[in-house]
Parts: sequence; C-alpha cells; structure tokens
Amino acid sequence: IRERDGYGYHLYLDPGNPWKLQDGLGLSDPYKWGFAMVAVWGSHLSSQDMTRIDISPRSTGNLPFDAMPQDFDEYRSFYNFLEGGDMSNGRAINPITGEPYQSQVVKRGDYTRVLAEFWADGPDSETPPGHWFTILNYVNDQPELEKKIKGRGRILSALEWDIKSYFALGGALHDAAIAAWGCKGYYDYVRPMSAIRYMADQGQSTDPSAPNYDPHGIPLVPGYIELVTENDPLVGPFQGNLNKIKLYTWKGPDYIVDPSSDEAGVDWILAEDWFPYQRPSFVTPPFAGYVSGHSTFSRAAAEVLTEFTGSEFFPGGLGVFDIEADEFLIFEDGPSENFRLEWATYRDASDQTSLSRIWGGIHPPIDDIPGRIMGEKIGRRAVAKAIDYFSGKLTAKGILYPNPAESEVVLMYDIQEKTTLQIIDISGRIVLQSPAIFDDSDRYYFSVDLLNTGMYMVQLVDEQNITKFKQKLIVK
Repeated sequence: IRERDGYGYHLYLDPGNPWKLQDGLGLSDPYKWGFAMVAVWGSHLSSQDMTRIDISPRSTGNLPFDAMPQDFDEYRSFYNFLEGGDMSNGRAINPITGEPYQSQVVKRGDYTRVLAEFWADGPDSETPPGHWFTILNYVNDQPELEKKIKGRGRILSALEWDIKSYFALGGALHDAAIAAWGCKGYYDYVRPMSAIRYMADQGQSTDPSAPNYDPHGIPLVPGYIELVTENDPLVGPFQGNLNKIKLYTWKGPDYIVDPSSDEAGVDWILAEDWFPYQRPSFVTPPFAGYVSGHSTFSRAAAEVLTEFTGSEFFPGGLGVFDIEADEFLIFEDGPSENFRLEWATYRDASDQTSLSRIWGGIHPPIDDIPGRIMGEKIGRRAVAKAIDYFSGKLTAKGILYPNPAESEVVLMYDIQEKTTLQIIDISGRIVLQSPAIFDDSDRYYFSVDLLNTGMYMVQLVDEQNITKFKQKLIVK
C-alpha cells in the first residue's frame, strides 16, 4: 500500500514511476519524446495518406516478450517514432497449417483509424475487458479448437469448456483492473490531451536560440511539430498566432459534420486545438493514464488464452475480423477499402491493442509497456489459480469469501470430521462460535451482520480443539 494525499493505494506489481517532464532536452527528454510521438502518429489518421503497409501476420506481430523495452534507449528502438508501429517483423509460415501467411497491403491511414476504433471500447460498447470475451467466444466457436485445458488431458464438453474458460478469463481481467487502477490512482499520470497542449502552450524546447523557447516546451519535429511563421496560413489576424506551435496531425472532430460521409483528415493545426482520435463525446477517459488499462487487460487476456488453450496461436493459426469499407468507422467516414484484421497469436492481438491507443491519442508509450508487463504476469497467475479451483486444491486448503464482507460469508472446505467455527477479534476474544455444518458442495454459510467493522480471525477447530483452518476476515 502506497499513500498519497492521505489516501492509501494498493499497488500490485508496482511498475515504478513514469517519466516526468524535465527542463530542456527536446526529444532527449523521455516525457517529451513520448507525448510528441502521440502527436506525430496522429499524422497517419487519414485515408489520403498514400503510405501502404502489410498488416498480415507475415509482416507484423511475433514480438518475443523479452523484447519489451526497459530503458529510454530501448523504447526509442522499440517504436517507430515517425512511421508508426513497433519493431515486430511477423512470421512467414503459419505453423499450424504449414502454409505461408498471405500478405495484405492496405492504406496505413485506413488501418490506423480502424485500430483506434476497433480497440477503443468506449461508451455503449462491450468495454475493453468485454472485448476479450468476444474474442474468447470467437475462439471457442472455431471447429479447429481442441477443448483441452492447457492442451492436455480429456476433451471437455462445450458447456464445461465455456464455463471454465470464462472463469479463468474473468478472474484475470478483474485482477488486471485492480492492478491497473491502483497504479492510475497512485501515480495520477497525465493524458496526451493535457500534456501535448500544456507543452505547446509553453513553447518549444528544442532550440534555445529560436523563438518561443521554454524548457517545458514541446520538441520540434520538422514536418510534424513546428512554429507558425509569418506567411503561415495559421498565423491569423494581426499575426496573433506567430511563433505558436503547430502540429501536422488529425484535424479533430470539429471537421466532421456528417460522420457517414465526412472525414476530418490530416493537416497543420494549432497545437492548442489538438484532439485525440476519439468520438467528440468521449475525448479522453476521466481518469489517469499510467498504466494503460487496455495494455494490461489485453496482455492478461492473451496470456489466459495462450495458457488455457495450450497454444499461443489462434485455432488454425489465424484469427480474423472483417472490416467493411465506408461502414466500420463510427465518428467519421471510412475506411476507404475492405480489409480484415488478422492475428497469428493472441499476443499479436494484444500488442496491436496497445499500439491502437497511441494512434488513438489516449496513451504515450510509457503507459503501454508497463501495462503489458503487468498483464503478462496477471494472466499466467490467473490461469494457475483457476486450475487450482478446478482440481479441488483450493477447496482442500479452504476458501473464505467474500472478503471483505458485510453480511453473509461462505467458507468452502473439504473436511469430513466435525468442526466448530470460531471468529476471534483482534483482542483474542471469541465473538462468534457455532458448529460448522457443510453442505454437499463443501460450503458452510455464516453471517457477520452482528459484528462490528474491523479485522477478525476465522478458524475451524476439531473436537480435540486442533485448528484445521485459519484466515483473516475483514468486516465492513
């Protein structure tokens, strides 16, 4: 538990401090570099961008987990600052079918906009965790999937497989939410919407001899982040915007009147008018950025699917989602052509989710990588815990829930002999005692309605007064 402003925050898998704004340095300041990259990637959000890229598993994905960057130099090598994307190179052959993956070359400006919307999961959606349940549903419906836990043992019925896979994934995503939001609460880190506008309002931090220099200013990047000059169309009446910061990026929701036919496009705008690539009613989530919930949820889910199915690959070695031209995007027109999102592995899909939040203007890189690292650990642990439930190991040890509790509590314990439940307060006094009568499902229900708020010890003792089970219980 870490305390800030008189409030305690539970930090599980604490990733440590995010980058803080430094004086000067331009792009050598990790903070400035990260948020400047978000603005630069905004220049990719237009169907008029003629850059075409291969988005198939042949060219993207296949990042080893030990490739996750640890220091600033590694971050700069991991992401492509100007062109977008990461250092992944894909894989030539589908290892499940033995056939080559087929290239799929599309407009970068269509691909990036689709990613930003496909993975956004804002209001009126299934939410980011729910999105991974839809992916699980897709996987479970594939005829190639052999429904064996961890790829071993007996084949489960469809119902048993669905229940157990939902249980494992739900547990992981719940844990991911707790871990990510503990970090968000404690570190209270800024979003691009605030950081980019703040730095631009200060000026530029690249050249002390150039106009509008400030140590906290945004770095200048030729062709992407520049100063407004005298003959610039953005200079305004009476040159009121002279030497302000301008960005070559997505123009924002003000340029969309009819989402079914309008596309905002990319052009030079004043940095003070910068918007993330989101619907205008949900520009930036109303909570801190560090760490990225999407990165944490997605990596945890990818690890669950990998561990639970016993394979890192989608059934058949390929997962797909069809994108229809001029229909898929919601808050502006597009994409301009049909294509499909493709992933060889669950981790490839997760990594794509993380990149989408940078293109969407919601997270800088420092929010992303720690979330992926946390998610990987959470997913693996969640599957191990789920299997303990399925195997009966946890029942043998005893399970007490909910904890903290307000009224009814359940004790699950596999025991045949007669036992007595005792609840002991912090002074050592037994405040509740009764015979523990378990039902056919090894459950014993008891109430804490009459207990005061506080911490107690719950224990089971046998007829020889030997303690068989002991666990702390918090009563709210």
